[in-house]
Amino acid sequence: MYTQSFNVPDGGTPTLQAVPAPVDADLQARFDAVIDADGKIEPRDWMPDAYRKTLVRQISQHAHSEIVGMLPEGNWISRAPSLKRKTILVAKVQDEGGHGLYLYSAAETLGTSRDQMFDALHSGRAKYSSIFNYPTLTWADVGVIGWLVDGAAIMNQIPLCRCSYGPYARAMIRVCKEESFHQRQGYEALLTMMQGTPEQKAMVQDAVNRWWWKCLAMFGPPDTDSPNSVQGMRWGIKRISNDDLRQKFVDATVPQAEVLGVTLPDPDLKWNAERGHHDFGAIDWDEFWQVVNGNGPCNQERLATRVKAWEDGAWVREAALAHARKQEQRARQEAA
Repeated sequence: MYTQSFNVPDGGTPTLQAVPAPVDADLQARFDAVIDADGKIEPRDWMPDAYRKTLVRQISQHAHSEIVGMLPEGNWISRAPSLKRKTILVAKVQDEGGHGLYLYSAAETLGTSRDQMFDALHSGRAKYSSIFNYPTLTWADVGVIGWLVDGAAIMNQIPLCRCSYGPYARAMIRVCKEESFHQRQGYEALLTMMQGTPEQKAMVQDAVNRWWWKCLAMFGPPDTDSPNSVQGMRWGIKRISNDDLRQKFVDATVPQAEVLGVTLPDPDLKWNAERGHHDFGAIDWDEFWQVVNGNGPCNQERLATRVKAWEDGAWVREAALAHARKQEQRARQEAA
């Protein structure tokens, strides 16, 4: 769902870097030719170590964001205002879990294991999107997450369908189809509330006020402060810069807000006829980095919930492995 954290390194104590092995010039030339031709790199193809490491970091952070992203909305399943809304929300949270599985599987094709990725997440070394470290205070927050947060995610993720790494690109095609449903579901829920009581309208406006700037930060730091973006674009992993994606999101969202009947909380937001885009105000990047570095309102809560879920599910994993071993042993006996 969310790609902000792909622009920041995972945490942990810096270690001494090994001297890189000499690169085979023919292999490098073949890799570069595929990239230059806008082709796809597949798991069995040779790739530079830096390309592989970048993909492992990005795809695993994306997967972590999907499963941590289940938590703010999952918290509202039991409190949804109707059976219809409960059913929609259950389906959406289930989708996010599925997205995590697609992405963990894609990362595994690069030589990392799922246990390694989970360990990095649960120990706090791995990053995930900072947007999930904020609380969902009202039912309107669930709708705003669908409209704005998932809307920003779609803007980020559609270019990933053309990522140069084949398994990641193919996984993103299905993810984007499902995310488009999530965005429409959120917008429809807000539209219904905006046709309701003054209290409901005020609830929606309050939620928009609290989430707008956080969504703009989801696209990552400005291009001038995102040195990894250049290499990512050279490799075809990243297709559009942070600032360009952010601008596209603002331009697409302003008319949606007008139809919805809410005000976006930015006094500097206005159409610039000369640029052909909307101008908008400055993002609080100090807050962004505080949350990315673990100091947000819900950082500790989100991580503790994920660790508890992992520990509580240990018996399920053990039972599944035992069943798989029994099935394998039975198959061998039948084949003997």
